[in-house]
Parts: sequence; structure tokens; C-alpha cells
Amino acid sequence: MTTVEPTDTLTFPAARGGCPFAPPPAYQQAMEQRPVTPVSLWDGSRAWLVTRHEDVRAVLGDSRFSSDARHSGFPFLSAGRRELAVQKPSFIRMDDPEHARLRRMLTGDFIIKRVEALRPEIQSIVDGFLDGMTAHRPPADLVQEFALPVPSLVICLLLGVPYQDHDFFQQHSRILLDNRTSAEQVRQARDELTRYLEELAERKEREPDQQIISRLVGRGDLSRSEVASMSLLLLVAGHETTANMTALGTLALLREPAQLARLREDPTLIKGAVEELLRYLSIVQSGVTRVALEPVRIGAVTVAAGEGVVCMLSTANRDEAAFPGAEQLDVGREARRHVAFGFGVHQCLGQPLARLELQIALDTLFRRLPTLRLAVPVEEIRFRDDTVVYGVEALPVAW
Repeated sequence: MTTVEPTDTLTFPAARGGCPFAPPPAYQQAMEQRPVTPVSLWDGSRAWLVTRHEDVRAVLGDSRFSSDARHSGFPFLSAGRRELAVQKPSFIRMDDPEHARLRRMLTGDFIIKRVEALRPEIQSIVDGFLDGMTAHRPPADLVQEFALPVPSLVICLLLGVPYQDHDFFQQHSRILLDNRTSAEQVRQARDELTRYLEELAERKEREPDQQIISRLVGRGDLSRSEVASMSLLLLVAGHETTANMTALGTLALLREPAQLARLREDPTLIKGAVEELLRYLSIVQSGVTRVALEPVRIGAVTVAAGEGVVCMLSTANRDEAAFPGAEQLDVGREARRHVAFGFGVHQCLGQPLARLELQIALDTLFRRLPTLRLAVPVEEIRFRDDTVVYGVEALPVAW
């Protein structure tokens, strides 16, 4: 039973302010005045919002905070999030040793050396979609013609999922990640994706290949439902996050012409620029949730056993104590200590792949299209405020 005090409780989630790239002002104010502050969630339950960089890393690196949503007091950000986290959870909603056992089965697929070997193939994919986008007269929607299909095709190739089915899994992914969807909608989308992946796993038993799903099936120690659960996580996360980062990162750079000029003048800045964009944008906008298994002190607050915690990655990445001048986008900044991928044993498994895709996509885009610009006023761009992963609905561009 949660006992978070109600005094000066914030309503979560809060509305964004004038800058579409900045966290909600209420969270920024909390970081400055009360870094661990109580929040009220959609169902009336309460949790602690953790906003500072140091505290977020401390919570995410502490095994006394559980990722298992089946624990009493775990904070859910919507009815759909609860359905997804409790029913048939993936390994990111498990604690060690079970989490570590399943994660280890995939670690080798995403080590830096193996991901770097994919560079020529990813470059070819990026070039191909950019060729297609520029084959007709502008404007074009960067989201649908470039930012979304690139990571979708890459993750399909790695998993062994037929890319011709991308409309199906992209539509279902959006349902799973939309905070406005009901538990029933989430359940239906998850079950349909799970059936699709279970049937695919069954085909891989008969016709094995060298891709991830086939290799998981071939282990012999995983049920078909376990293979589908692991594949579902990789399929959804593998394209949604990178797609939104590509489009939002493009918009951020177009809105900061001096920073874009630096990047164009010195292409060697691209790796650091991607880290800075990850920090500056922090697209996992609803934070990362945990529940305390025992009393734990965070800053000036003792979180009781059974109390939920929401680690706000976006404010942690705008913490002046960790990143001086944090409100400014600086492509030359050393930003590697950001927490855009989380922190601790549950941090994003696919981050080497996401980094490489972003480096290649953004470098190629701005190199090949030196006159790239927005095709509509920025006020007309619709942002994805109600989803787990922040981004834009569409990004009309011209060149």
C-alpha cells in the first residue's frame, strides 16, 4: 500500500510548456525546488517523481527498486501501461536473476563490434530510402518516407521478420505505446502481435535462418510464447525509438542553424552530436518506473517499501549539475553520461544499434540535402504528447 504524502502533489503527467523539446515546466520546477516530489497518477494513486541526474542514476542502479510490475505499489502511467506490464511481461519487467538470464540470450546480438559490422548495410538502407524520398518533388514527410522505414527495415532484418508486414506491426506498436489507449485495446494489439510472432517462430522451426528469432527458437530452452515476448520487445522498441529520434533530432537541428552549421562543417562531430540530441530530447517522455522493495533514502526523502517511483529521464538530462548550460543544444558537448537509454542493469539493450542508425541517418541526411528545411511553419507540426515515446506525427520538409 502506497503511503506517499499528498502535500503539494503534482498531477502526472504535466503539460509541456512553450519549447517542444523541453520537459514540462512543472518537472523542471520540481527539480530545482523539491527534486523528489509526490505525484498523483491517472487512477488516483501516488508515487514519487525523481528528477535530478544523480538521484535517477541512484534509483536505476539500486536493486532495492524493482522493475517487476506485479509488486504491490508499482506505479502505472495508464490502464494500458498496466495491462502491458502485468500480463505476459517482457524481461524488462523482471528482476534478476530471471531478467539477466533472458537478457544474456540477446546481448551478443547488440555488442558494439557486431553492430558496427552492420554499418555498410545500414548505410545502404539509409541511402535507398533517401533516394526514394528525393525521387519526387518536395515537400515530403520525413517521418513516413525516411525516419520510420529505416529502423523498421533494420530491425526486421535482424529479427527475421518480413518487412512487407511493417504496416501491421507499426500500427499495433502505436496502440501499445499510446497512453490514451484502453487496457482492452492494448490487450488486443499485444495478443495479435504475439500470435503473429508465435506463428513466425513456428515457421522458423521448419525453415531456420541466421536471424535472432530463428536462433532463439533453435536454443530449445524457450517456449514459443517466450520467444514471441522477447521478439515483441525488440520489434516495437527497435523501430519506434529510433524513428522518433531521427525525426525529432532533424527538427531540433533545423531549429538551431548555428549548431547544424557546426555539424556540417565538421562531420567528425556526429557521434557526439547524437549523444547530445539523445540528452537534449530525451524521448522516453513518461520516465522509467520502479517500486521500492524496502525503505530507501533518495536525497531528502525516504521512499517506503511498496511506494512507486517515476524516474524522469528528461529532467535528469537537463540537470545543470551534470550538464552545465543544459538548456542549450551543443553538438560539441561531452554528453555521454546522459540517461536517455536508462541506467543500470535494465538500460536499453539495443543502444549500440540505435546510436549507429542515428549517426548514419542524420549524417547522410544533412550531407546529401544541404538545403533541407521545414516545409511548414513549426507551429503547424503536431507533437506526440500522449505516447510513451515523444516525437512528431509528421515532419514536412523541402530541399
